[in-house]
Amino acid sequence: MLSRLCENLSPVMTSLIHSDSVNEITSTYERIRDLVRETPVEQSRYLSLLANCDVFLKLEHLQHTGSFKFRGAVSKITSLSNAKLRNGVVAASMGNHGLAVARAAQMRRVSAEIYLPKIVSPSKAQMIESLGARVVFYGDNCIHAETRARNVAEETGKIFVSPYNDLKVIAGQGTIGVELVRQLPDLKSVYVACGGGGLIAGIGTYLKAMNPEIEIVGCWPENSRVLYESLRAGHILDFPEQPTYSESTAGGVEQDSITLPICKEVIDRFVLVSEAEIRDAMRMLLAQEHWLVEGAAGVATAAFLKEHERHRGEQVAILLCGRNISQEVLAALY
Repeated sequence: MLSRLCENLSPVMTSLIHSDSVNEITSTYERIRDLVRETPVEQSRYLSLLANCDVFLKLEHLQHTGSFKFRGAVSKITSLSNAKLRNGVVAASMGNHGLAVARAAQMRRVSAEIYLPKIVSPSKAQMIESLGARVVFYGDNCIHAETRARNVAEETGKIFVSPYNDLKVIAGQGTIGVELVRQLPDLKSVYVACGGGGLIAGIGTYLKAMNPEIEIVGCWPENSRVLYESLRAGHILDFPEQPTYSESTAGGVEQDSITLPICKEVIDRFVLVSEAEIRDAMRMLLAQEHWLVEGAAGVATAAFLKEHERHRGEQVAILLCGRNISQEVLAALY
């Protein structure tokens, strides 16, 4: 159990872990349900036959802006008054969060400024700009860009929209759990790729509240596993990373992030996958399911493939979290 690796984490009380968890996420669901797309689940015949179980793909890559990030961004921005939004919003991103914030801000008719580390694909920057946001390249990694964006927010009065370190954002991601409970009432396990932890924190919180027996599986690339190592250590680490196909989960985790204690509570097991396993999973999804997805979706799928034998006879969900694959990764894969 992940919790036994994290006994030295200090207890942190948050509304999402404890008594207000279901109310927070369900109220968010009601507030944003007309703005987000309820994404379908689709059984994978190939994976179900391979593993001798019922494997369903949660098609969150069909969400607006191409990833789950839209749920968190629209949750945060719609929770704010016009007065608070008068100076606009600012965010930092590897791409998907920036797209989501830009679209949500566009819907509220407020300005958005998105800070991207210099390593972000130019094609993703162009997509963000196409939604009316101002893009600024800053620093060599996510932490540099995020620090700068927070400083800009303090200096200008703009609202900083975190990609994961915000209860409203986490609640938005948790609305995926609301849909899963209704769509897959016999669900036993769900595989979720992890970056900063906001996605698995939200989904895991809701699913565990509905059924504590559902197994939440956190999935990381071996090359980019900051949150995984931080959970093992009991505090946020500055852990070295290498390039990964899973661009959207890459990058560090903000110090004192609220996702750390939430993930300690909700994640039952975690799986690390290699770049070759991610690549093969992405190719399989295209060949067998006809879905072209980004590396993070490949991470969750690769984790299931790595240990599918343990799920015989069960109902399992794999979250396909995004489709915004960069031209560079696409060229390397195909």
